[in-house]
Amino acid sequence: MTTRAKLTVYSALATALASLCLLPLLTTRSWLTFSLLVIAVLAAAGAGLRRSPLFRWSVPIAQLLLLLLLLLIGFGGGFVPGPTTMRHLSNTFSDGVYDIGQYAMPAPPTAGLRLILVSSVGLIAIVVDTLAVTYRRAALAGLPLLALYSVGNGLAKDRGSWIWFALAALGYLVLLFAEGQDRATRWGKVFRGPQGVGGATSVSPGGRQVGVLALAVALLLPVLIPQVGAGLLGSGSGGSSSGSGNGTGGGTASSLDPMVSLEAAITKPNDTVLFTYSMDSAQADQTYLRTGSLDQFDGTSWKLSSTTVNDLPTNLPNPEGLRDSMVPRIESDFRVGDKLGGKSWLPMPYPASSVQVPNRSEWKLDPLTRTVVPVGDNAIRDLNYHVTSYDLRPTANELRTAALPPQDIRDRYTALPDGLPPVVAEQAKAITADAHNDYDRATALVRYFTSPQFTYDTSISGGTGNDAIAVFLRDRKGFCVHFASSMAAMARTLKIPARVAVGFTPGDTKGGGVYSVSGKMYHAWPELYFSGYGWLRFEPTPSRGVAPKYTETSSTPTTAPTAAPTTAAPTAGATPTPSASKACGGKQQQLGDCGGQTKTVTHTADESWLPSWQLLVTLAAVLLVIVLLLVPMLWRGALRRRRLGGGGRRRPGGDGPAELTDAQVLAAWQELVDSAWDLGLPPDESRTPRATARRISDASRLDPDTAAATGRVALATERALYAPSGQVTTAPLTADVRAVQQVLRANAGRGRRLRALLLPPSSVQLWWRASDAVRAGRAALGARAERVSAAVLGPVRRAFTRRPKP
Repeated sequence: MTTRAKLTVYSALATALASLCLLPLLTTRSWLTFSLLVIAVLAAAGAGLRRSPLFRWSVPIAQLLLLLLLLLIGFGGGFVPGPTTMRHLSNTFSDGVYDIGQYAMPAPPTAGLRLILVSSVGLIAIVVDTLAVTYRRAALAGLPLLALYSVGNGLAKDRGSWIWFALAALGYLVLLFAEGQDRATRWGKVFRGPQGVGGATSVSPGGRQVGVLALAVALLLPVLIPQVGAGLLGSGSGGSSSGSGNGTGGGTASSLDPMVSLEAAITKPNDTVLFTYSMDSAQADQTYLRTGSLDQFDGTSWKLSSTTVNDLPTNLPNPEGLRDSMVPRIESDFRVGDKLGGKSWLPMPYPASSVQVPNRSEWKLDPLTRTVVPVGDNAIRDLNYHVTSYDLRPTANELRTAALPPQDIRDRYTALPDGLPPVVAEQAKAITADAHNDYDRATALVRYFTSPQFTYDTSISGGTGNDAIAVFLRDRKGFCVHFASSMAAMARTLKIPARVAVGFTPGDTKGGGVYSVSGKMYHAWPELYFSGYGWLRFEPTPSRGVAPKYTETSSTPTTAPTAAPTTAAPTAGATPTPSASKACGGKQQQLGDCGGQTKTVTHTADESWLPSWQLLVTLAAVLLVIVLLLVPMLWRGALRRRRLGGGGRRRPGGDGPAELTDAQVLAAWQELVDSAWDLGLPPDESRTPRATARRISDASRLDPDTAAATGRVALATERALYAPSGQVTTAPLTADVRAVQQVLRANAGRGRRLRALLLPPSSVQLWWRASDAVRAGRAALGARAERVSAAVLGPVRRAFTRRPKP
C-alpha cells in the first residue's frame, strides 16, 4: 500500500473513531452505519480523484458534491438533484434543527436528526481528508476531529465517556504516525546504528512511546488531580439528571419532552415529586394530566407534524370535534416545584378551555394538539397556574352511534408510513373481526392489549417505529410507549383517526383534595377521534393508569351507527377545507386560522397523460448511469472490430488479398494481448513478443494448434518491429487471433468471462487516454496563457526595464 493510500485509510479511520462520540445522542445506532458508509465512499472518491490529472482544490469540491448526492439518496427521496429533492432535504434538515430544541438526549432517531449527524460526519471526513491527504497537513486535521468530539461530548453531557476521547485520540495519533512515516520516507533511508541500514518503514519507537504516553496522561491526569470544574472529558453537567434534565443545582431534575424523555423516565422511575394539584371533580383520581400529543407517524417515531405555535390566549379555542361546548367545567390549581425543569410542556386535564399563568408571554399554544409549550428554558420551574377544562363524560352507546369523522380528519390522522409491517393491519383486522363500529373496534384493541397475553416490562428497549411495533407484537412485552404507539398504528389501519398523547397518570392523594405527581407517573396513551366529542383517551397498557368510564362494559347499542357527519355548526377547533393560500400551514388550515403567515400549502397536481419532468429527469439519470456502466464494454467491442476488421470493410488486421502493413500487424498483436488481459493475464511490457506468446500459452494451457497461432502472431509482430520497413510481407492474422480468443474464453471461468464482457480490465486504457488528453490540454492551456501573458505584459516590462540613453 502506498503512503498516500495509507493516509487515506487512516484519515477515514480517525473520522470514524471520532464520530463514535455521537452515539449517545440518539436512542438507536442505525445512523452510524450510514455515516461509516459515507466516510468510506468519500475516502474512496478522494483517492480516485487524486490519481487523476485534476487540480488539488477540485478534490474537496467533488467530494462535497458526492456528499450531497449521498444525502439526497438517503434523506431527499431521490438521487437526482432538483427542486423537489432539494426542498425535501431542506425540510428534513429544518425538522432536525427543530428537533434539537425539542428532544432531550438521547433523542429519537428522526430523519432530521439523522440527517444532521450524517452530514456533520461527512463534512468532517472531507475536511480531514483534504488536510491530511490532499494537502499533507495531518497535524491540522486534529482541529476538525477535536471540534467533532467537543460538540458530541457537549451534547451528550453526562452520557459522555472517556472511551470516546480515547478512541478519537487514538485515530488522530495513528494518522500522525502515518504522516511521520511519509515525511521520513521522503528523505530516503534512515540510519539505525551499527546494526545496519534499513528503509524508513516506520516511525521511531520513541515517537510511538511519546504518543502513547501523551494519551495516557490525558486520560489519567483528570482522575489524579482534584476536579475544579467540567473539562474536556466531562459531561459539563453540574449535577445528576434523569431523563432530559436541564435543571441547575443538586438533586434530580426531570423534564417532559416527547417519547424519549418518557422512555428514559419510565425505564428509570423515581419518587421525586414534580408537582401537586387540586381539582374540584369527583373524578380527580381518574383524570390524566396531558401535556401534548404526537400526531404524525413517519415509520421511525411519533412526533409533532408542525412547529407552528400561537400566542397563548386567555380562552383556548373550542376543542377539535366537540359538538357541544356547553358542558360542565373542572377547575384545577397546579403548583410546580424545582424538579420539573427544562422545556417542559404544561400538564393539564384534557381538553382545557382556559389557562391562567403569571407570565403569559413565556408560553405559546399549539392550537391543533392544544399543547402549551414554553418559550424559554425553565419557564415551568416554581410555577403556579390555574386550568379550566371540559368535563366530558360520553357513554359507550353515544360513541357507538357517533357519526363518521370528517374526511379531512380521516385523511390526516389515518396516514401510515411506507414499510409498516403487514402484521399490524392483519392483527388489527383479526382482533376487530366481530366489531361493527369504531368504538367497538377501539375497545376490542384495548381488551387485546390488556389481556394476559401481554406483559408490562420496562427492560425492553424503547422505540415507536415500524420495527419496534413488529417486535412488540411478536414478543408481547413492553411499556406504555409500546402499547400506545402500537394501538394508535392499529387504529389507523382500521381507518380510525388516532394519535399518541403524553403526560402523567393521576397523582397520589395527599388528603384534602390535593394530589402529588412524581417521576414514576410519566405515561403515554392513544387518543382516538369521535365526532361530537373530539379526541378521547383509551388505556391499552395493562396494570398502569385508569381506564375511562366509557370503555367499561356497557349495554348493546340501541341505535345503528350513522354514516352521515355531524350537522352541528363547526366550532373553532373544527377542521375546514384546506386553504389555497401559500401562507397557511397544515395546522392553521385545519383550524381555519390561515392569516398572513408564511406557510406553503402543497396541492395535488392534476393528473396528466404526460409524465412529469421529475420522472423524465430521473429516467434520464438512470439511462445515463447505465450508459456509463456500459462504456467499457462498448469501447472494447468497437476497438476489437477496428483492429480485426468487420462491417464488410478491410480494417487493420483483417482478411483481404493484400499483405498487412506494420500498423495492422501491431493492431492484431495488441488485440491478442488485451484479450489475454481481459481474461486474467495482465500484460508484461518487459517481455518480447515471443516470450509473451509462450507466457500466454503456458498460463492459459493452449493446445498445440492455438499455441502455434499465438506464435505466428508474435513472429509477425517481431518482424514488423525489427525488420527493415517494406521488406517483409505478412498474411492476414485475424483467423489466428480469433482462434486464440476462443480458446482463452473456453479455458477461463464463468466469472472471468462475464467480467471480460461487461468490465474488461483492458478498458483502463480509455482512462489513461483521457488522463493524457487532460494533461495535454492543461499543458497547452498553460503554454497559451504564458504566450498571452508575454504578449500583453512584455511591452510593459520592456518599457520599465529600458534604460534611458545618457
